[in-house]
Amino acid sequence: MLLVMRKIQICNGLEVCINATQITKGMKTGPLESGESSSDATPAKLMISVVAVLDFMLRILAAAGTLGSAMAMGTTEETVPLFPQSILLNAEYSDLPMFTFFVIANSVACAYLVLSLPLSFYHIIRTAAKSSRIILVMFDTVMLALVTAGASTAAAIVYLAHKGNANANWFAICQQFNSFCEHTSGSLIGSFAAAFVLILIIITSAIASSQW
Repeated sequence: MLLVMRKIQICNGLEVCINATQITKGMKTGPLESGESSSDATPAKLMISVVAVLDFMLRILAAAGTLGSAMAMGTTEETVPLFPQSILLNAEYSDLPMFTFFVIANSVACAYLVLSLPLSFYHIIRTAAKSSRIILVMFDTVMLALVTAGASTAAAIVYLAHKGNANANWFAICQQFNSFCEHTSGSLIGSFAAAFVLILIIITSAIASSQW
């Protein structure tokens, strides 16, 4: 609504004119701003809802990947006989600090992802939440760095176990500890997959935050 101010003159019989102000109401021509904003907000809210559901599902996948990797590495152990048969060689993940760090990193990331599920579900209900999304993005980035560091460190040891290093006189052990190497190699797949899913989670959170 627009208020229009107009100057009018009121004259009596003595021709004395008094200035008065008349206020009239008018309608603004053109489309309503409220209508425009509501029509523009509807696709944005729909997109945020879809992104929130996708974020929830991705967190479940990432939690499953980190949990599987931690369990696969944490249960890795193999004992092989050495000539003569009375000598036994044992290999387990705790023998190497890099594998221990890998288990801890994936366990911490899995616990965080599980704890973040209620907040992610809250974003499905309350699409207007923005501050909590920013907080999640910050923690997601930290977890991505942690998982990537653990997976990269373990991958370097697994590569040496398979290939060895002649210059450093490090011999490949996977010919003797075949099962041990298979378990450690398999655990890397889930961890790197979880890192990739965490990247997607950060991207979806950034998209949802940018819509407001």
